[in-house]
This record gives sequence, C-alpha cells and structure tokens, in this order.
Amino acid sequence: MDIKTLKSFVSVAKHQSFSEAAKELHTVQPAISRHIAQLESELDVVLFIRNSRDVAITQAGEQLLKDARAILALADKAKTQVKRAHNGQVGTLNIAHLSSACLTFMAALVREYKQQYPSVHVTLFEMTATEQIHAFKNDLIDVGFSRPLPDSINDEFVSHTIYVDSLVAIVNQNHALANYKNIDLAKLKNEPFIIFNREEALGLFDETILQCKQADFSPNIISQPRHMQTLVTEVAAGLGVAIAPYCVRKLYSEGCHFIKLSDVLTQIPVLLQIKKADTNAAVNAFVEIALNAKPSIQKSMAE
Repeated sequence: MDIKTLKSFVSVAKHQSFSEAAKELHTVQPAISRHIAQLESELDVVLFIRNSRDVAITQAGEQLLKDARAILALADKAKTQVKRAHNGQVGTLNIAHLSSACLTFMAALVREYKQQYPSVHVTLFEMTATEQIHAFKNDLIDVGFSRPLPDSINDEFVSHTIYVDSLVAIVNQNHALANYKNIDLAKLKNEPFIIFNREEALGLFDETILQCKQADFSPNIISQPRHMQTLVTEVAAGLGVAIAPYCVRKLYSEGCHFIKLSDVLTQIPVLLQIKKADTNAAVNAFVEIALNAKPSIQKSMAE
C-alpha cells in the first residue's frame, strides 16, 4: 500500500468510475485498474463491485476510504512541514544573551523574527558568558550573544561582531570624580573596586586587572557580583567604583556617573555565536535578521 495506489483508490471512490479517475490523475485506465487490483490482493478484500456500467464501493472500501483520506492528508501535511522546516518557518529557537549588552535591541530582533516566522517557538535566556558556553556544550541554546569565546573552543563556532563596546569607570553620583567626563585609570588607584565576577566573565575580569597593572596599581577588590545590575547598584549605593563595559548604562543606573578612560583603549565586542555544526534553518534565518539590524544596533549603543 503506497501513496500512489491510495490516490487511485480515493479517485475511483470519488467518481465511481475508473475512467474518470484516470482522467483526474492524468494516467490511463489500465494503470488505475492495476492499482485497485494490487490493493484488493494486498488487503484480501473486495473494494469495489463493478459491472459494465456501474462501480459501487463495498463496506470494506468505505472503511479504507476514511483511512486513505486521512493518510493522504497527513502525507500532504508532512510535505508542507518539511518544506517549512527547510525554510526555517517551523521549529524552536533558543537564544541566550547578556542582559546588559543586549537590553536595548533584543526585543526588537525577536519581534521582527516572529513577524516573519510566527510558527517558530522562541525562548530567551539571560546568561553570562560562562553560562552560555556551558549551554552550548549541552545543546541547550542555538544562538548566543556574548563576549569572545576561549581559544580552546573558538574554532567550533561561527561568530559575528554585532557592536564593539569600551571600558568605562563608574562612580557614585556624589563621588569627587562625578563631574569628570574623562580620566586616567590611575585616578582610581586608591578606591575600593567592584569588578564583575571572574567565573562569569573570565576575559573581562582579566582585562580589567591588566589595565590596572598597566596604570601601576593593583585594585582593592571589595566585591565581585555575578550580575551587572548588582554591580551598578553597588556603585549607586556608594560601596565602591567599578570598571565595566559602557553598555551597562542601559541598565537601571540612577545614582551612577560613567566616565571615559583616556588611557584604556580596550575593545569589548558583543558577538553573535552559533555552532558551526548547526544546520537549523530557523537559526540561519535569525542570524540573517540580526546581521541586517547591525547598523541600527551600533547606532543605538553609541548613543
């Protein structure tokens, strides 16, 4: 029993005629007769009572007709779903992002994607850089917006730079330096430092320490929060100063003042990352939308 013979059977039942079924299916009557004979032989039943003038479906034929129509409908649906999956129109998409780095544009990206691919189920995860690496290893996410990956796994991914950030100093609004727009990093050498937790962003932590050493001091680290919002809140509370990417100003930062560092030229890129082995069409469609949005994202993050 195959799709072709089932189509012949349904057409004969519909028209109660072998010749009309042949016309509908653009074939010859002997082919239709052969398909029906094969079905009757395979099922060991009589499907049609036929004489020189009439074709009447039997009770067994009526039962098969119900199932055959369902099978053919399911086959058509399967073809459609396969094509939609190939085009990235169905499936799931799990996206991880750094909240502070992606806060202003992530919703717009997902909204545009859903407008074009409404049948894809999208889930967002707020994850640190370290959490994203773990999630990729365990196939929990498809796309990550994060910092550069460690060299040990970098060749397993395709990475696209979305925008490039810079390191800035963050001080309380009542701090003696709060009126400055630019300072050298050494101005902060006697301050208590709040630095993002090393386990969550190894590269960012090490770069901050390196820059302090190049400014001839070792920071007095009093706190290593695991969330950027906590870092900003601690500065606003007057617990210390911080060095962080400029994007954190997009978080709730009332009570904080952001100062450019004249002698720190470190670039902090935000990258869109996917596994090289990923063939998910839904992922590719999202990547295309994100890359097309790069100019507007870069503009918004520079403001």
